[in-house]
Amino acid sequence: MKNYADKQGFILNQITNKCFPRQNLSGYDLREIDLKGLDLSGINFIGADLRGANLSGCVLSRANLSGANLIQASLHEANLYEASLCEANLTNADLRQANLCGSFLWRVKLRGSNLWGTSLCAADLSEADLSEAKLIEASLIEANLVRANLTRAKLCGAILLEANLTEANLSSADLTWANLTKTNLSKANLYQTNMIYAKLRDTIMPDNTIEQPQIVINY
Repeated sequence: MKNYADKQGFILNQITNKCFPRQNLSGYDLREIDLKGLDLSGINFIGADLRGANLSGCVLSRANLSGANLIQASLHEANLYEASLCEANLTNADLRQANLCGSFLWRVKLRGSNLWGTSLCAADLSEADLSEAKLIEASLIEANLVRANLTRAKLCGAILLEANLTEANLSSADLTWANLTKTNLSKANLYQTNMIYAKLRDTIMPDNTIEQPQIVINY
């Protein structure tokens, strides 16, 4: 491609061309491309380079972004229902108010990402790196967070009803006002976790795994 405009036009033409097999964007160089608001549902982005891309408001339901590089990408209000992002890199990405319900996020990198108000109901986030991520008021109902890294994550007001956080690392995380009703925290690391005003009804707590915890629980 001669320049950015040429690349942008080429990609948009392929996405909108009815004769083009839309699932074949795996491995493409799509750095900083602007696809805002487009219907990209079901497209194959496996291993694509989407660093800094604008995917705000896009429909990416059931799209495959496994292994894609989405560092600092914007997915604000994007619909990623049942999308696959296994082992994708979303470090410092903007996922505010996105729909990730039922999505597959095994070992995804979300370090420092903004997931304020994001819906992650029934999402598979097992072994995900959510360290320092902003999950304020996020919905994680029935989410799978087994062995997830949530070190220093901000989960203020998050809804974790019936979520599975077995062996998760929540050290220095902020769970102020979080709803942990029926949440499974078995073998989780809650060292210096802030749980003031957290709702802990029928919550499965860690069994002899916390060293010098500094937890304040108010009802």
